Amino acid sequence: MIHTIKSGVFLKKEKSLLDLPIEVMPVPQKVYIHFCQHKGTPAIPLVKPGDSVKIGTKIGESGSKISSSIHSSVAGKVVDIRLHPHPILGAGLCCIIESDYSDNWDQKFIDADYQSLNINELLERIKNAGIVGLGGGGFPTDIKLSATKDKKIERLIINGCESEPNLSADFRIMMEYPGSVAEGARIIQRIINASEMLFVLPKIYKQAFELLKKEGVEVKVLPGRFPQGSERLLIKEVANKIIPMDRLPFEMGFMVQNVGTCYGVFQAVKYSKPLIERVITVSGNGIKKPKNLLVKIGTPLSDIIQYCGGLNGNLKKVIFGGLMTGNAQFSLDTPVIKTTNGIVFQNSLKEEEETECVRCGKCIDVCPIGLLPRIIYHYIKQNDFVNAVDYGLKECIECGCCGYICPSLIPLVHYFKFAKMRIANG
Repeated sequence: MIHTIKSGVFLKKEKSLLDLPIEVMPVPQKVYIHFCQHKGTPAIPLVKPGDSVKIGTKIGESGSKISSSIHSSVAGKVVDIRLHPHPILGAGLCCIIESDYSDNWDQKFIDADYQSLNINELLERIKNAGIVGLGGGGFPTDIKLSATKDKKIERLIINGCESEPNLSADFRIMMEYPGSVAEGARIIQRIINASEMLFVLPKIYKQAFELLKKEGVEVKVLPGRFPQGSERLLIKEVANKIIPMDRLPFEMGFMVQNVGTCYGVFQAVKYSKPLIERVITVSGNGIKKPKNLLVKIGTPLSDIIQYCGGLNGNLKKVIFGGLMTGNAQFSLDTPVIKTTNGIVFQNSLKEEEETECVRCGKCIDVCPIGLLPRIIYHYIKQNDFVNAVDYGLKECIECGCCGYICPSLIPLVHYFKFAKMRIANG
């Protein structure tokens, strides 16, 4: 049965990207590993300039109750710890490591009999590996799973929707490692004691659907409307349950995990392998050779550009993440972090200008959570943030559907983010 969200927009998927197998990118000369690659507080540095590190050496310890460990993705020497361009924060404290190109690991992989491990031991392995949500959220996985301890989880939903048009990393992970993804999901199901588990994929991912079915897991299909991969929308479509904004999904019996996170959990639990690399999709008309790459965490943009054949034309914009919800970058020194699922290079941008709202209501039609973007925008323009909040500003998930459909080219999400920031800063 094919389910669908009632609003949102259909975005044409770049099918050519789906056919590109994962390539392992060579180790860079230097990696720039940020201490904040997750929701919560930054990790506390455990190394200093001059220290030697191995692949998988823990270089940052969890900084608080909500934080995550950071590991070296290469063997070599720490050359500096300083502020460096960050794909989300703008700048952040970063450990710069010069690689010696050796295959010298901090510890050998242990092919563990993880079936005999208890729940606390499984969670400890996930924590020690620095696993976070790889769908973009970046919430520490061990903390998210631990929060369900006294809750009854009816359904674990594995999110393989990947509804951004330029992303295919999750698809390739499912295609090339279906067994590991399925087993990682089963480990999560065991930890949270979920009654049911199912994978949710878009219709276009038929090949992955077949491979996962062979692994013995339940799979449901969605038609591919954006932003159906959003956690609360996915629960609404799959289980017909609305999660209020003041509640968390696990409080109402649901848990959503990304397929990449499942793969990371499997690697952590079975082999004690930390999160030091990830699959990303490199795309756009501004890069000569689009690819799906397995890259070391901390790999800078400049190295990725070189490996993908160089820039195509005059580069106008670089986006980390999806075209709809990603973050534009200001430096080619910006590195890949744990939550980077794609990079878009653009050599042409529409030069059209924003005009006055014509009150057509299209933004209202496509809002997947039923807000009135036009009204919220109206109040923000008047600096009336009280009424903007009353009309749902804080409930906005910043998917970008309203701005995408707007005939006046109003960057509505830009206004909403600005207003949220103003409110947060008093």
